[in-house]
Amino acid sequence: MKTLLVVYHSMTGGTEQMARALVAGAAAEYVIKTRLFHASVAGPTDVIEADAYVFATPENLAAISGLMKDFFDRCYYPALERINGRPYAALICAGSDGQNAVRQIDRIATGWRLRPVAQPVIVCTHAQTPEAILSPKTISATDLARCRELGATLAAGLAIGVF
Repeated sequence: MKTLLVVYHSMTGGTEQMARALVAGAAAEYVIKTRLFHASVAGPTDVIEADAYVFATPENLAAISGLMKDFFDRCYYPALERINGRPYAALICAGSDGQNAVRQIDRIATGWRLRPVAQPVIVCTHAQTPEAILSPKTISATDLARCRELGATLAAGLAIGVF
């Protein structure tokens, strides 16, 4: 059975909602194993044992979150040369555009020699004040449906061997 590893960090709940919607989409239609881990607990063994990845992060100060960076720092070298060619996708919960977080994930994934298999799902919350940035987020049904669709697509690709 193929395994999809979803690693996320969320400070205000937005990214976690997106990651859980993706997992629901993956589980709804296809027989694969989906593992959802907070970035603080996911480790190198989880990365090495997975067949595909989704990295989900808020964009903080135009970058991936510190705990996602910590996850990559802890896992990068132990997994290097052991996961080449595996597929990945990204979920970004951003206050503005999310593009720099995507670029960071893409650069790390390039070093790991992973293959992007879907466009990143970026949800813009338009949070621009300290109060809005720090407040709990509610992701719209439309955006959660985009996350579920990506999960179903990844699961289908893994199940039939496209990825």
